[in-house]
Amino acid sequence: MREKHLRIFFFITILLWLKTYVAYRIEFSLGIDNKLQEFLLFLNPLSSALFFLGIALLFKGKLQSALFVTINFLMSFLLYANIVYYRFFNDFITVPVVMQTKTNGGQLGDSALSLMSPFDIFYFIDTIILAVFVIKKWYNPSKTVSRKPAKYILMAAIITFIINLGLAETDRPELLTRSFDRNYLVKYLGAYNFSVYDVIQNAQSASQRALADSNDITEVENYIKAHYAAPNPVYFGKAKGMNVIYISLESLQTFILDYKLNGQEVTPFLNSLAHDGKTFYFDNIINQTGQGKTSDAEFIMENSLYPMSQGSVFVTKAQNTLQASPAILKTHGYTSAAFHGNYKTFWNRNEMYRSIGYDQFFDAEYYEMSEENTKNYGMKDKPFFTESMPLLESLPQPFYTKFITLSNHFPFKMDEGDTDFPAAETNDKVVNQYFQSAHYMDQAIEQFFNDLKKSGLYDNTVIVMYGDHYGISENHNDAMAEIIGKEITPFEYARNLQRVPVFIHVPGVDGGVQHQLGGQVDVRPTLLHLLGIDTKDYLEIGSDLLSKNHREVIPFRNGDFVSPKYTQVDEKCYLNETGELVDGAACEPLAEQAKTELQMSDNIVYKDLLRFYRPDGFVPINRNDYQYIKKAVTPVSGANTGNVE
Repeated sequence: MREKHLRIFFFITILLWLKTYVAYRIEFSLGIDNKLQEFLLFLNPLSSALFFLGIALLFKGKLQSALFVTINFLMSFLLYANIVYYRFFNDFITVPVVMQTKTNGGQLGDSALSLMSPFDIFYFIDTIILAVFVIKKWYNPSKTVSRKPAKYILMAAIITFIINLGLAETDRPELLTRSFDRNYLVKYLGAYNFSVYDVIQNAQSASQRALADSNDITEVENYIKAHYAAPNPVYFGKAKGMNVIYISLESLQTFILDYKLNGQEVTPFLNSLAHDGKTFYFDNIINQTGQGKTSDAEFIMENSLYPMSQGSVFVTKAQNTLQASPAILKTHGYTSAAFHGNYKTFWNRNEMYRSIGYDQFFDAEYYEMSEENTKNYGMKDKPFFTESMPLLESLPQPFYTKFITLSNHFPFKMDEGDTDFPAAETNDKVVNQYFQSAHYMDQAIEQFFNDLKKSGLYDNTVIVMYGDHYGISENHNDAMAEIIGKEITPFEYARNLQRVPVFIHVPGVDGGVQHQLGGQVDVRPTLLHLLGIDTKDYLEIGSDLLSKNHREVIPFRNGDFVSPKYTQVDEKCYLNETGELVDGAACEPLAEQAKTELQMSDNIVYKDLLRFYRPDGFVPINRNDYQYIKKAVTPVSGANTGNVE
């Protein structure tokens, strides 16, 4: 009997091992560069399979059977969850992502279902076989089974892992301390071992805040102030006292600006702004979001800090002390409000906005959320802007506001009648639909601009629009190669397809197309300097895009970077002029600069260091002052429309 149940144990273990390896090859793009990496990719599921399934062998009888099935199912489910998540995000699930699922539960369902396939039953084949063995009592361990085999198996698992880690360290030194990129960890250690590592990392992160004190802020403050970029005197204060409207352009990438599909402009209105000479259009801004995507972009824009390497700041650090734009402008006479056609709990906004300092949050409760007006993520853009206008006009001026669009969201399917713009004609439905939803959003933005002009707000309002993150992931590179007419190499994807558009319209100020390289983190200091607020005393990472001293080494959240001459992707160095690989030594000092910048920001965020720092004149936010409960909206009569300082 003992030999029979051990034979079944090893059979299921081998199935789990091989199934995981097949998933690595089919589902994930892990960048295998040599035979050692290929061997490690094959080896790394083995230690996890032996160890976790081996735990069941420590128990006897029916409990062993139940644990064996349960552990196998949980490992299979974890693998499959990563597969579905990776199909869109090109990333792996972390503990904070699981916490986000609790926050955003149910509202991501349609996107998840669109990423599943009936053939995915393959990823549970071993679980199904094992369940049959248990039900048929072919796997029926005795109540007197010895625990010696379990101890040997667990020991073998540990030895296998040590060998695995040792080989990984020879190919990628300091793997567990240097890498910001989860792809590396999964490639070398495996998806299951990565999850264990992630749990440990998150426990350490939680302890960082508890152990931090006021001395930790000194290094960060010295670094940031040493890299401060003074405002350009030509533009400083040109928007002083004006209203501010931010518009998050969901999933909009720069490649689509000026793009014509079958002779038709996809975004004719945004194109007109880019070339009217009256709007600053930054065409070389790099997306710097992490796993939090739209919420990460909000965090970056409001704080000029980087998001977390894992999960979303909005979910895991919502209680942090912040010095965000609404709080800074409050001391200059501004009121603030956020507008979003989804419910306030989505992405934990109702909690995070309390730390940011928004006076009002107009969420789905303020909108007509009819079936005709909504998609799976909330309010469609056109009715959203239409119904937002009276809410906006109710605010005392000057105001700082943010509008979050939703329609141009994966999988980009439009409801019948919402657009007559044609789909693209590749073999990829997601890419084809992207052009239709982007065109719809462009029309909605034009509608909103026209309404602002009719209301009289346009002439005294700075409008900042930004693409929040990529819309088309590298899983769709074949179709995108057809669209842009060239092969999409890792360099091309990072350097060009990670660009997102940024527009800043300041009434009465000439703009034009701006080619300087920047990141999303640079938008806040640019705006505050236009408003006449010097950021030299604030702890922010970005630098003014219009400053003569603007910095142009732009880190991605995973530690790669783009600079004017070189781009680093997966720790490979490319020459921008040709896109060809060059000696990595050329990128080393720039990589160190990017790493240091990310570390300074992480110190602030993970350790909650702003609780120890107060700039002169800044009044800290008290989260208890903000409770987003629906109340009647009444127009403001005789509201001040002039400059307020």
